[in-house]
Amino acid sequence: MRLNWNWDFCRKKTCEEISGFNPDRIIWQRLRKNPLAIVSFGFIVLLVLVALLGYLITPDKTPYANEQHLEIAVKKPGFKVTMLKIYDREPQNQNVFYTMLFGKKSSSTNIPIYKYEQTPQGLRYETFTGDSPNEGEIKTLDKNLRYEISEKKYPLGTDRYGRCLLSQLMIGSRVSLSVGFIAVFIAIVIGITLGAIAGYYGGRADALIMWIINVVWSIPTILLVIAITFALGKGFWQIFVAVGLTMWVDIARMVRGQVKSLKEKEFVLSAKVLGFSNFRIILKHILPNVVNALTVVITSNFATAILQESGLSFLGIGVQPPMPSWGSMIKENYGYIILDASYMAIIPGLAISLTVLSFFMLGNALRGAMEVKQ
Repeated sequence: MRLNWNWDFCRKKTCEEISGFNPDRIIWQRLRKNPLAIVSFGFIVLLVLVALLGYLITPDKTPYANEQHLEIAVKKPGFKVTMLKIYDREPQNQNVFYTMLFGKKSSSTNIPIYKYEQTPQGLRYETFTGDSPNEGEIKTLDKNLRYEISEKKYPLGTDRYGRCLLSQLMIGSRVSLSVGFIAVFIAIVIGITLGAIAGYYGGRADALIMWIINVVWSIPTILLVIAITFALGKGFWQIFVAVGLTMWVDIARMVRGQVKSLKEKEFVLSAKVLGFSNFRIILKHILPNVVNALTVVITSNFATAILQESGLSFLGIGVQPPMPSWGSMIKENYGYIILDASYMAIIPGLAISLTVLSFFMLGNALRGAMEVKQ
């Protein structure tokens, strides 16, 4: 008798197709019921968009948002000034993607002015001094020069160098998020590798790795970061490595514990019986079951990395000027806290606090959503 095979039944099916159970969908549904998680996630997404678009949306599009006008230093939020733009340089031809990443050098000399009038000799204007009454220098612009007069707004005011505080804040978000992503990536690679080896093989490998973990754990984190920073030098990329090399311990300890408990499960024993290599068992059978717990640790480490970078920049051993950073902005303006311009230090401080709080709140929400309820 000939058998008729039902190939639709025999084809490979996923867990969701067979049982209708989708863990990711259940986690998402639980997160949607948590308003704090939604608000935190929305704030993080907004911050990522601001960091990615960069100079395309900043008021100051010059590299590092570093256009300085000492005449308008330390102005209040909402400050407006008439700006004379004298086009005395050839404009740069560069694509949008390059401008988004690195900014664009201005093709004009920008001069804050108080008032102006047209004369037969050319434009006659009085430079802006910021004093009341204004007693600026009266100048006449050569009528052969090409110029433009416009009103420039500073939504968050200016810092002590006359730079746009909003532009500095927006570009500074790149540093914080970059440190978070790259430092956490370094920590994940080191932590998962050492944790998986220690948990799966045990014995001397476990003892050696745990000894390294305990040694690193015993050193205060900020002192270890400072030591690594001094060894690698000051700079943008050095701070990523320094922070990343101090954050892998938590991940390694968590992965070790998860692997030790999972390696005795039936599916791992079955994989060993089938002759799979240890590398394949760890990579394809054990580590996917650690992802949920690892996600919660990663969100908290992301927040910790932002705090560490801000602290190092405040101490002057993190990101170096003219590259803006939230920590360096606080350092430059903390002297104004006792004056009537305290907002210059408070605003970047609030940005750090809200970002760190958002990551912690999202991590706590993920932990609650991933809990297995009996």
